[in-house]
Amino acid sequence: MIYLRSILFNGAFYLWSVFMNVLWIPSLALPRGATELGQTYWARGINVLLRLVAGIRVEIRGQEHVPQGPVLMAAKHQSAWDTMIFHVITHHPAIVMKKELLALPIYGWYCRKTKMVPIDREQGMKSLREMIAAAKEAAKDGRPIIIFPQGTRIAPGVSAPYLPGVAALYGQLGLPCVPIALNSGLFWKHRSFLKSPGTIVFEYLPPIPAGLKRKEFMAVLEERIETASGRLAAEGRGAGPD
Repeated sequence: MIYLRSILFNGAFYLWSVFMNVLWIPSLALPRGATELGQTYWARGINVLLRLVAGIRVEIRGQEHVPQGPVLMAAKHQSAWDTMIFHVITHHPAIVMKKELLALPIYGWYCRKTKMVPIDREQGMKSLREMIAAAKEAAKDGRPIIIFPQGTRIAPGVSAPYLPGVAALYGQLGLPCVPIALNSGLFWKHRSFLKSPGTIVFEYLPPIPAGLKRKEFMAVLEERIETASGRLAAEGRGAGPD
């Protein structure tokens, strides 16, 4: 059953994505909000497909921990779903993303239009300065700045370092940082077409106030995200994807 559901979901996912990407091209000539609306509809549609086709539900916890106004959000990254959900649950998200994605046809156009925050790790300090400048502009607009501090998707239970980009943003923006834990990798696995039924839990954790020293901030951030993500992974396995 899981194989059939996964085949049906993947087919529906790509059809829905192509449909929305082509349908919303005219929004590129309109104000940014029109393009962001398309991103929201696209992401909501994927969550509907997850529930109806793949048997995966989504639970959002801890929304009371998100302060009003601009904020830095640092999220665990386990699957492609993690980048999509912010279009549904945040307002005008500014997501830190690999610069090469902006060069992709259509998808990259939308990311440029909605002023995502590019980073090119091969460019070193130059790219870091550009990332901080773009994030400051987003903060001036009152947008949440979202970064995946490990820089790439990491499977549940696998250790990987937290990279310095998140500390640079925290130090330069002077904003509180909301850590985010999740267990999406149990159900939408990286580099696998299988989608296992269950409940993805996405949890905002208590914010880290602005002004901590770099080393202290990084230690607190990693401890909170890893501890909570481990708890959610145990919960997800107990609930049991098939």
